[in-house]
Amino acid sequence: MANIPIWAGSSSFDIGNTPFGFYDYDEEFRVDADKVAMFITRRLGYPLVDVELQDLNFYAAFEEAVTTYGNEIYAYQIRDNQLSLEGASSIIDFNDTLLSPNFEPIVRLTEMYGAEAGTGGNIEYYTGSVDMVANQQSYDLSTFSSGDGIFGIEVKKVFYESPPASVKFYDPYVGTGMGQMNMMESFGFGGMSPAINFLMMPLNYDLAIIQQIEMSDTIRRSNYSFQIQDNQLKIFPIPTTSSGKIWFEYIKRQDRIDSSIETGGTNNRVTNVSNTPYTNPEYKRINSVGRQWVFEYSLALSKEMLGYVRGKYGSIPIPDSQVTLNQSDLIGAATAEKTSLIERLRSYLDETSRKSLLERRAQEAEFKQTELKQVPYTIYIG
Repeated sequence: MANIPIWAGSSSFDIGNTPFGFYDYDEEFRVDADKVAMFITRRLGYPLVDVELQDLNFYAAFEEAVTTYGNEIYAYQIRDNQLSLEGASSIIDFNDTLLSPNFEPIVRLTEMYGAEAGTGGNIEYYTGSVDMVANQQSYDLSTFSSGDGIFGIEVKKVFYESPPASVKFYDPYVGTGMGQMNMMESFGFGGMSPAINFLMMPLNYDLAIIQQIEMSDTIRRSNYSFQIQDNQLKIFPIPTTSSGKIWFEYIKRQDRIDSSIETGGTNNRVTNVSNTPYTNPEYKRINSVGRQWVFEYSLALSKEMLGYVRGKYGSIPIPDSQVTLNQSDLIGAATAEKTSLIERLRSYLDETSRKSLLERRAQEAEFKQTELKQVPYTIYIG
């Protein structure tokens, strides 16, 4: 087997020397590639010992370290902002985008509550009716739905109620007698109070009157009400004629399921973490803190590669002895260093998350107030 050249002490990076070429056209990456190779080999003991790797191995480690750094940074950005990013355009490069939280996803997530309360939401309300039948108190609304080809409805509101008593005030014992009140009711003036009082009364009097009106309407008139259970409607009082309809609002149960799935027009929108548009970082924009992490991670990757290379042979025979290689030491150290670097970076990202920064800002404000309390108050003497 021909001798394969190993690290000769110097290198010259050129475009195409990395496996993926993510950063080959970045001038600063090209300059640092040879410096990183020199840094790694000297940390591995060169020139006192040979390093059985080539410059291409160091370039590959360097590229992987930069990519790993970017992946960790952007993965944290996604975790911190995914709720605000869902539904956004997926053709925007988010690397250099300043992101601010917004309420749109929260509103979207809470639309189901509005739909259930009947105050909005993403479920359409429909109106239906059944004919009233003389002397029939119970009505099966599921018959209505199956008759119209609708299966699985949920009734939200039944319009079986008399107008509020406050607009149909009828009290035969007030004013000038029952005759006048009946006349007012028959001409549509039931909501008008007879001109028997011109005093402005206190609000508690008005509240007492409202309660009196409601109670009067409940006791002296038919108490329109209903009971519904599993789309079985029971009305009170029992109708005496077959004229009229009972109107109600309902939703289709299938609409509740369909409202949680949006399929149309999502090709260019963020739907999950896999299509959130973050790309590899620009090496030239990584600061010195990030680059130091990249250098150390490149070293750990190179140690791992060197360990696997030296592990091909457990020992090398020499005259009257043999040399044992340190494959296990290199791989063990590389694994520990990679884990430590990843944990250090994630811890740093946790400390600089939006939540942590807001907590720190709140603590600073509290500490400032505590410090200001130590300042003596000025006593003014006039």
